[in-house]
Amino acid sequence: MNTTASVDLKAIKTFAEFYPLYLKEHSDRTCRRLHFVGSSLSVAFLVLLATTGRPMFVLGALLCGYGFAWVGHFGFEKNRPASFKRPLYSFMGDWVMYRDIWTGKIPF
Repeated sequence: MNTTASVDLKAIKTFAEFYPLYLKEHSDRTCRRLHFVGSSLSVAFLVLLATTGRPMFVLGALLCGYGFAWVGHFGFEKNRPASFKRPLYSFMGDWVMYRDIWTGKIPF
């Protein structure tokens, strides 16, 4: 169910306004877990990029980061990722949620 379907994401002016809506779009635990795994794999690919200098690892980071998240949204959350309308805020939200999962603020 798309909980922000009636909200115009493009009208939101700040990330502080956006993040609570972002979290509503990630209420399904499996979706959050898939985001977390995808983000963790992306970090691993970026470490590989930094240590080897091989640009192909950028592709791995992008595929894992977005691929896992989109499976979570389309398969479990049953909504459309916010990255389609607010890509920068959505990217920021991914990493804030990632941190919040690590710190226990949001359940894994």
